[in-house]
Amino acid sequence: MKCGLRIMFLLAVALFVMSPDSAFAQFDASTLARAQRNGISTALGGDNPFGETEGEEGKNAVDSTRINRIRKPLESYYFNDSIRALPNFMWNVDRDMNNVDIQPLDTTLMNWRLDYPYYLKGVGDMTLGGLGQSTLPFNYFDRPNSPDFEFAQPYDAYTYRMNNVPFYNSKTPYLNITYLESGQKRYREEHFEITMAHNVSPTTGFNVSYKSRGTKGLYDWQRTTNHNLAVAFSHTGKRYSVHAAYINNRIKQRENGGVVGMWAVADTTYEHPSGVPMKLASAQAENSYRNNSLFIKQAYAVPLQPVTDYDFSLAGLSAIYFGHIFEYNTWSKLYTDKYATFTNERGSVDENGEYVPSTGEYYDDWFIYPAESRDSIRERVVSNRFFVDAQPWDRNGAVGRLGGGVGIDMYGYSQFALDNYATGRYKTDKPTAWYTYGAVNGKIKRFADWGADFKFYPSGYRGGDLALNAYLTITAKFRSHPVILSGRFSQLRQSPSYWQENLFSNHFVWFNSFNKEDETRFEVSLEIPDWALELKAWQGVVSNKIYYDTHSRVSQSDSAISLTSLYAKKDFRLGGFHLDHRVLLQWSTNQEVIPVPLGSAYLSYYYEFWVEKNKVLRMQIGVDGRYNTSYYAPSYNPALAVFYNQQDVKVGNYPYLDAFITAKWKRMRIFLKYQHANCGLFGNGQYFTVAGYPLNPGMFKMGISWGFYD
Repeated sequence: MKCGLRIMFLLAVALFVMSPDSAFAQFDASTLARAQRNGISTALGGDNPFGETEGEEGKNAVDSTRINRIRKPLESYYFNDSIRALPNFMWNVDRDMNNVDIQPLDTTLMNWRLDYPYYLKGVGDMTLGGLGQSTLPFNYFDRPNSPDFEFAQPYDAYTYRMNNVPFYNSKTPYLNITYLESGQKRYREEHFEITMAHNVSPTTGFNVSYKSRGTKGLYDWQRTTNHNLAVAFSHTGKRYSVHAAYINNRIKQRENGGVVGMWAVADTTYEHPSGVPMKLASAQAENSYRNNSLFIKQAYAVPLQPVTDYDFSLAGLSAIYFGHIFEYNTWSKLYTDKYATFTNERGSVDENGEYVPSTGEYYDDWFIYPAESRDSIRERVVSNRFFVDAQPWDRNGAVGRLGGGVGIDMYGYSQFALDNYATGRYKTDKPTAWYTYGAVNGKIKRFADWGADFKFYPSGYRGGDLALNAYLTITAKFRSHPVILSGRFSQLRQSPSYWQENLFSNHFVWFNSFNKEDETRFEVSLEIPDWALELKAWQGVVSNKIYYDTHSRVSQSDSAISLTSLYAKKDFRLGGFHLDHRVLLQWSTNQEVIPVPLGSAYLSYYYEFWVEKNKVLRMQIGVDGRYNTSYYAPSYNPALAVFYNQQDVKVGNYPYLDAFITAKWKRMRIFLKYQHANCGLFGNGQYFTVAGYPLNPGMFKMGISWGFYD
C-alpha cells in the first residue's frame, strides 16, 4: 500500500509540473520582460499584455492581427464580493434547493494535528479504535438520522456524499498532498490524501479528491482500509449553473468482535497489543462495502427585470430560477465469517477465588449455514427532483428567496433470503416514494437572517413522513465585538428504514412493522468570535424511538424520551499560550434506549510561536486530551455493522492524552505526535469509548501536507 501511495504521489506531482499552467510563473516573467523591452506596460490582472498600450511616444498599435480576449469575471449569484476576492475557496451543494454552503479551505496549523476526521467537530466521536473504522458521535444531536442505508452510517466521518462533495474555485491551479503514518510497518496506520483543482475559466472548473485511510491493526484481526474518491465539475455562470460529481467509496474492515473481557486491557500486560484476545479473531469476520454515486444539479435563472452591463450578477435583481437534480446512489455490503469459539480466561470465579476459563460463541443463531456466513445486501436509489426558486427583490431582501419542488425516489432493496436458494436469484423490493418540498429565507436590515423549509411525503412508500425546519439568526455588536444569537426548530416524523423492518441473514432474521418516529428539537446558540466563545443548547423529545437492544435486535420504545445537551467552547490565549476547551453535558431520561455520557470534553493546551524573526516557520508544542464520564456505552455488532445498547459494563472515566509538535513552513505543514502518551502511566486502564473495543495504545505518528497553488 505504501509503495502504491508513493507512486501516486510522484505521478500527481509530475502531472502538475508538466501541465501548461504549472509553468505560468516563468512564462509570465518572460512575457513581462519582453513587454517591458518593447515599451509595453501591463495592467495588474490583465489577461493579455499585448494590444493597444500607452508608450512614451503615445499609443502604439502592437500586432494588430491579434484579437484581444476579454476574460470575464466570476459573476455567479452564489458568491458575494468577499468570497470572490479569495484566491481559492471551496463549497458544498444543497441536495434539494439552489443553495451552496461555503466551507473553509484550511491550510493553517489550527486543527492540523487532528488526523482523525471525527475529532474536528465538538467533542468528537466514540470509535472502535483504528483509523478508518466505525464511529458514533458523542453528541446525540450530531448523530445521523437518515433512513438511507444505515449500515454505512458508522463511516460518515470518512465517506463522500452529495452534500459534502467539495467544489473549488481557484484563480491558479491548486494541488494539495497529505501523507501521515504511524507505528511499525506491520501494524501501521496510513493516511494519504490528494486534491487537485483547476479552473478553465473564472466560472468553470473541475477537481479530483482522493483519500486513502486505514490501519493494518495494532490488535488482532483489525486491518481496515477506507478509500474515498470524488471527481467533480462545476460551472457557476451568471444565469446557468451546473454541479456534477462521481463518487466512489470502498471500505473493507476486519471485524474482531472486541476483547473477550475488559480485564484483557484494564489489568493485563501483553508484550504487544496483537496478543490481546479478541472474540472473532479466529472467525475471520469481515465487512466489505462498495458505493457508487452520480449526481447532476442544474439551475437556470430568468431575470424579471432588464439586466445591464453594470449588473455584476443577478443576486441584486428579481429573478426566477428553474432547476433539476438527478441522483443515482447504490450501496452494497458483504459480511463473511466462519464458525469459531473464543475462550475467556476469566469467565467466572470459583469458591476459592480462582478464575475459571469459559468458552463462548459470539452469535446465538446460524439460520442459513452453521459453518460460515456470506450475507450480501444491496440498496439502490434513483432520484429526480424539480424545483423553482423565486427571488422577489434581491437575495438580501426581507423575503430573499421563496421556492419549492417535487421529487420522486425509486428504490431497490436486494438480499438473499432462504427461499432464493432454489432459484439462485436475489429478492428485490422496488418501492417508490414521491414528495414535495419548499423553502423560504430572507434578511431584515442586515442584522437578522431567517428561514424555513419542509419536506412532505403525501402517500405511498414513506407516506406521511414530514420534516420541518426553521431558524432565526440575529447579529449585533457588544463593545464593537460581533455577537451572533441563533435559534433553530425542527420537527421530524419518519418511517423506519427498510432494513429495520426486513432482514434475512445468517445471524439475524426479522420482519417488523414499526410506527413512525416522532422527534421535536430546539437549538439555541450564542457565538462571540472575537472572544473565541461558543455556547449551544439542545432540547429534544423523541417518541417511538427505534434502536438496537442488548441482543442487537431492532426494537422500538413506546415512551417519550427527553434529551438535553449543553455545549461550551472557550479558547483562552495568554501571549503564545493557547488553552482551548470544548465541554459537552448531556441528559437522557431513558439510558436503556438512548445512552449518553453525562460529561464529555476535549481540551488542548499548547504554545504557538515563530521560530525565526522573518516569520517563515511557525510551530505549536502542546497536549490534547479527551475524556468522558463512565456510563453504559454502546457496543458494536460486526454482522449488522451497527451500534447497539448494552448493560453489562461501564466504560469511560479515562483521560486520553496526545503530545504533539506541529509546524508550518511557507505552504508545508508537518506534525509529530505521540498518541496516547499516558498509556500505562495513569488512568484506570480502561481506554474504551465503545464497550469491548479498546482505543489504540501509545504510538508515534508523523505527517506532512504540502499545498501548491501558484
